[in-house]
Amino acid sequence: MGALALPVMPGLEAGNWLSATPPVATKVPLGVDVHSVRGMNWKAKQLMEYVIGLEVNSVLLNGLDYFESLDEAYLKTLKKLMDENQISIYFGVGGLSVNSPSYSDKFGTPKELIQQGIRMAKIFGTPSVNCKIGSHRDRHTDGGIQARMEELIGELRGMRSQIQDAGIKFAVENHAGDMRSEEVLEVVETVGTDICGVMLDPGNAVWVMENPVHQLEKLGKHVLCTSIRDYRIWESENGATLSWTAIGEGAMDFVKYTERMSELCPGVPLQIETISNLSLEIPFLTDKFWEGYPDLKAYHLQEFFLMLRDKNSVEILINSNLNNSSGLAQQDQKLELIKSINYLKENCPAIQ
Repeated sequence: MGALALPVMPGLEAGNWLSATPPVATKVPLGVDVHSVRGMNWKAKQLMEYVIGLEVNSVLLNGLDYFESLDEAYLKTLKKLMDENQISIYFGVGGLSVNSPSYSDKFGTPKELIQQGIRMAKIFGTPSVNCKIGSHRDRHTDGGIQARMEELIGELRGMRSQIQDAGIKFAVENHAGDMRSEEVLEVVETVGTDICGVMLDPGNAVWVMENPVHQLEKLGKHVLCTSIRDYRIWESENGATLSWTAIGEGAMDFVKYTERMSELCPGVPLQIETISNLSLEIPFLTDKFWEGYPDLKAYHLQEFFLMLRDKNSVEILINSNLNNSSGLAQQDQKLELIKSINYLKENCPAIQ
């Protein structure tokens, strides 16, 4: 990887992210979701030091477990480190739906998590805080995904005044196959776009049978944060199988995708989250699968079935040994991230 001058991220003051009419396209800042190197088992400072060497604009720590402490003094040392290297910090507080199988009260109740997010955002100077429901399992819980959405909506609306006073927004993530675009949009609009936006994960859009480009078109003007990788998908015995890849090695057209990002959500960084050597089944040929999608219409799936025919999205071999914490996995995860960074910098003019 050649030496490059470190680009400076444009101003990201709270309140400048959304507008009724998107401004003229700007360059897309490049960032790293540290889950890309999960096998290293590093904490925040080590992760940040690693990201500094990658010459990017931002870092995403999408969960509180990354931080050795939530004390103000510790958090300020992380802020100082990233300020010195002109890198912005993004973070998430986790799940806010108490009846999700993924919910954890390790860091407090949903209200306490929101309060924690507000406090940390002030310290980091971050315009948004990520939050989520949970995973694809939520679609099969009592009341389905709609009930979990209502829990998330209730928690955020209950803290409206505090979020408004802080001048930030909470970014709702489509996480691990839980919500489709229309569901994320329902949450955002019901909570209110003055305090709520989107944490966009196009890789997870494929998991719920969506075209990632169409996801961006639907949600782009509300996007505050991203976590992005490439994908392959192919027909299999029970429906389809999804695997994520390094950017540039899958089916997504990132030249066009980054151009559209620059137009729809100017200033929002494309933060790379590589998760390769993992396969996920989308068993749409089984009856139980559809219990999680009681309101989905056939026309919603047209683009998904076209994706299965894409000549660029063919079956790949999966080596599950490269998705753990072994030395080989650690090396592989770093290589996948570097490949993604290089591809975007070398092939996508919209990338800053």
